Amino acid sequence: MRFEHLVEVNDPDNPLAFTLEREHLWAGLMARVEDSVPFLPGMVECRILSREAGAVERLLVFGAAEVRDRASYVEAEWVCFETRRTAQHAGGSLTIRIEEPEAGRLFLRFTYETSFAEPGDDPEAVAYVDYIRAAYHAADLDTLAVIRELAMARSTH
Repeated sequence: MRFEHLVEVNDPDNPLAFTLEREHLWAGLMARVEDSVPFLPGMVECRILSREAGAVERLLVFGAAEVRDRASYVEAEWVCFETRRTAQHAGGSLTIRIEEPEAGRLFLRFTYETSFAEPGDDPEAVAYVDYIRAAYHAADLDTLAVIRELAMARSTH
């Protein structure tokens, strides 16, 4: 199943809020590649296993569960986190793209490819998928909040 949504980065109606630029977003996304712990509740360790141009292989530790993934990226454009299906993880991918449809108007597009089946007409399955979609959206808002905190901390130093 595929989930996709856009999150507007800056609120044009709140000029007092700290404004993120494309460079801030990219630095924040790369921070998530290098160490996802601040971005993912429950994660206790994120270890880089190998590195090549445009990608890293990582070990993610969530308590007793360990997951390997590959984070690939194109500078200042997108990052993609891909996890293979294992006994401990359902597998799937998350791609986060920086979009700027007009100058100064930034968005993050989050695209999830999951192993969840399409819910069809089953009301319980539809409710479950809606719950998953809402949880992903909340996590993506949290990602933007962490990126904003990192950018603000860097700007005060």
